[in-house]
Amino acid sequence: MGTRLSVSVERWPLANVFTIARGSKTEAVVVVAEIAREGKVGRGECVPYARYGETVEGVVAAIEAARPALEAGGNRQELQAAMPAGAARNALDCALWDLEAKLAGQPAWQLAGLPAPGPVTTAYTLSLAEPEAMGEAAAKAAHRPLLKVKLGTADDAARIAAVRRNAPGARLIIDANEGWRADNLAANLRACADAGVVLIEQPLPSSDDGALADVERLVPVCADESLHDRATLPKLAGRYDAINIKLDKAGGLTEAIALARDARALGLDLMIGCMVGTSLAMAPALLLAGQAKVIDLDGPLLLSRDREPGLRYEGSLVYPPDAGLWG
Repeated sequence: MGTRLSVSVERWPLANVFTIARGSKTEAVVVVAEIAREGKVGRGECVPYARYGETVEGVVAAIEAARPALEAGGNRQELQAAMPAGAARNALDCALWDLEAKLAGQPAWQLAGLPAPGPVTTAYTLSLAEPEAMGEAAAKAAHRPLLKVKLGTADDAARIAAVRRNAPGARLIIDANEGWRADNLAANLRACADAGVVLIEQPLPSSDDGALADVERLVPVCADESLHDRATLPKLAGRYDAINIKLDKAGGLTEAIALARDARALGLDLMIGCMVGTSLAMAPALLLAGQAKVIDLDGPLLLSRDREPGLRYEGSLVYPPDAGLWG
């Protein structure tokens, strides 16, 4: 038998409304690619993201366009050249990694030449809301060691204070999702420093982040929307202290591995992040978690239910995937 590609769209309800500076959502809409070859099936999941001009229909179409090459025996290296970075390539790249691991009878981390992954502590995300509501959410999650706080409004100092007051022992990451501006950047950095925040993600719009080079970064700043694949690394020098590697942006694990290597060579710290998806989307990213200072792979914790088998979460501790899930 030859190679067969199948693609499907899945909808996974969220446990609660998830709100960031750009809007709210009540479900995770994911695209799953499956590649069957020699009696084995590899799977990959991606999350089309409107911020990057992606739609579910467009991602499905891009995956379908790759069908002839894949079913003719195409590999990951050919995929990198044939498709741009983004969600569609991520689903196919991760499916090919999973397939290679199954065909070889070896775990994907071993095929990639990476250390064996172990359990890691993930951040847990607090959705953007009014300060009082965010304080209440922080109190409920105060037992978690690392909280990621969604911000990006004109009144973020009050939100930061409310979260810190209600979760005094947790390490805090702030994610403004491009919601701050140059004229409030310094004040917001100061509020974060006063609250003991350990990292700030993408405070300014990616098109206007030059101000980061001219302000005292009282807290390390991490590029998210300003960073996709290796081609976007050079412009980050002097503006950021870390990068958030998401497989959906990088276009798969293959590029993410290379991106992590090149970023560390430039002296940038790593954060491994995710879109809101199931355990199938988180599993490949866990192969890079050992290189990162911060891990944010809590997508399944935000769902009302995860796929089975899924990743094992014990509180904020997440374990590497079993072969039944991926890799």
